[in-house]
Amino acid sequence: MSKAPKTRPTGQAVTDFLDGVEPAKRKEDGYRLLEIMTEETGDEATMWGPSIIGFGTYTQTYADGHTDDWLAAGFSPRKAKLSVYIMAGFEGHEALMAKLGKYKTGKSCLYINKLEDVDESVLREIIRKSSAEVKAKGRGPGS
Repeated sequence: MSKAPKTRPTGQAVTDFLDGVEPAKRKEDGYRLLEIMTEETGDEATMWGPSIIGFGTYTQTYADGHTDDWLAAGFSPRKAKLSVYIMAGFEGHEALMAKLGKYKTGKSCLYINKLEDVDESVLREIIRKSSAEVKAKGRGPGS
């Protein structure tokens, strides 16, 4: 039996969180990602747990049949890298990923050192497509 995720929406103000991000460059990138993701998802930002900024939700159904609401897109300005949550995953988006720039990926996570390392127009397209896909299908990778 699966457990519910510990990360849930909180009442914390997104700007209060971003104001506390260090170093200054990471904070600047965080505010820029806030603008980009708000524009591309069409959703307002919400804090999920202490350090993830989420946009929109979708219902994920797991193999055992239980469901949970999860963020449709999001990011976290972590100390080491910016973590951008691309909940649809990267499969089928190889052509876009080839044009993105310098990054690393996990299952549904895009790791970027700084926003200048990637092509913003390509990043916007990836965010837009992923957000729409998970909202339409109600699933992320591995579900």
